[in-house]
Amino acid sequence: MNRFTKFDAAGSGPAPRAPSIDVHQHLWPAALVAAMRGRTEPPRLREWTLELASEPEHAADPRDHDLVLRAKQAATDGLELVLVSVSSALGIEYLPPAESVELLDAWHEGALDLPSSFGAWALACLTDPDPAALKRQLGRGFAGLQLPATALLDRAGYAHVGPLLEVLEDHCKPLFVHPGPANSWRPGAPSWWPAMVDYVGQMHRAWFAFRAFGRAAHPRLRVCFAMLAGLAPLHGERFAARAGDRSPVDDEVFLEVSSYGTRAIDATVRVLGVDSLVNGSDRPYARPIDPELGDAVSWALRRSNPLRLLDIEEEVLDGLAIPAGT
Repeated sequence: MNRFTKFDAAGSGPAPRAPSIDVHQHLWPAALVAAMRGRTEPPRLREWTLELASEPEHAADPRDHDLVLRAKQAATDGLELVLVSVSSALGIEYLPPAESVELLDAWHEGALDLPSSFGAWALACLTDPDPAALKRQLGRGFAGLQLPATALLDRAGYAHVGPLLEVLEDHCKPLFVHPGPANSWRPGAPSWWPAMVDYVGQMHRAWFAFRAFGRAAHPRLRVCFAMLAGLAPLHGERFAARAGDRSPVDDEVFLEVSSYGTRAIDATVRVLGVDSLVNGSDRPYARPIDPELGDAVSWALRRSNPLRLLDIEEEVLDGLAIPAGT
């Protein structure tokens, strides 16, 4: 795994190529696959079939979790740094502490063995939050913390995870808000239901919960919302009508663009400006987006904005290019 702290940003050498960064991909290291296969209850794997408590079975493609193939794919996508995690929709964070920690340890240990051009988000048990454990993972080089949106829906949620967010603030590391477990899918509903109903609703509510509760409690926190926060920022006019003012643009809040295209990205830029958006693809569950918004927007999404989110210098990425022949 890429350890941001091991690179000397002040070092000499040739000017780096413009880095392209993807802050939102998913990958299962071998240790996590083995741990998931050892479970008898969801979330678990039967060979490569993923069983979840509140979603239809998913037939995973083993090639999506092959490190060599994913490195080649990243090179084809023109990426120099890829941040990966385990989707919070699996619900690992909500398992009883012993079960959760077993899977989280498998994730963290496996992530440390990823190729150097892959970074990773740390995860945390939410049934027994452990700030000291998060501090240790950040010290090992994880980019920040991913939390499910379902943990950040109201004041009580922020109070519960507050000690974890304080660790992020103290270490100048970002929070990545990702959709959590679905709860409205029922047998007979289409397979896309959780992605279009639960995930969008969760991200929408999490966006406004941060506006109402999160920022005041954590004024130094950098935060990135997956999937354009379910397009919640586009409701600014309605917010102004009901709350009496518009949500201010927060320079420390970012949105990644996975699964949305030119129209949604353009609309969000009109509301928040281009500086709020970062590149994310949600591979292997979605394909990268190449919005037709011009070179300047593409440069901001893929290069300058992710660097600000991660609080790293351009020179840090020098030499991290994923070789096309890997």
